[in-house]
Amino acid sequence: KYAENMYYFSELALTLNAPESGTAPTDSRRRPDQRLMENGRWDEANAEKQRLEEKQRLSRKRREAEAARATEDGTPYDPYKPLWFERKKDPVTQELEHVYKGGYWESKEKQEWTLCPDIF
Repeated sequence: KYAENMYYFSELALTLNAPESGTAPTDSRRRPDQRLMENGRWDEANAEKQRLEEKQRLSRKRREAEAARATEDGTPYDPYKPLWFERKKDPVTQELEHVYKGGYWESKEKQEWTLCPDIF
């Protein structure tokens, strides 16, 4: 019903981005630019998207600078690693893939998100 008002998306597609309480602060459903867009606030959404992209660029530059300093100093550098996944080689395809290593559901249950970076 009223599918033409929702770009003919299925009910599932419309609910995939629905906010859910208790998720990690890094959950993509918390993207402020996306929320603004969904609420029809296009100019604000675009400005927020620009702010987020600049924040991401600065974060990447900081990590690259840290890696360069570590290389110059000869000290070990631990690159960025996802919190809930680890890269492993698939034994069959030999492709690198991200495999869930645990911890998310426990953090969600406890509402303990201190390990999550501030990405928004």
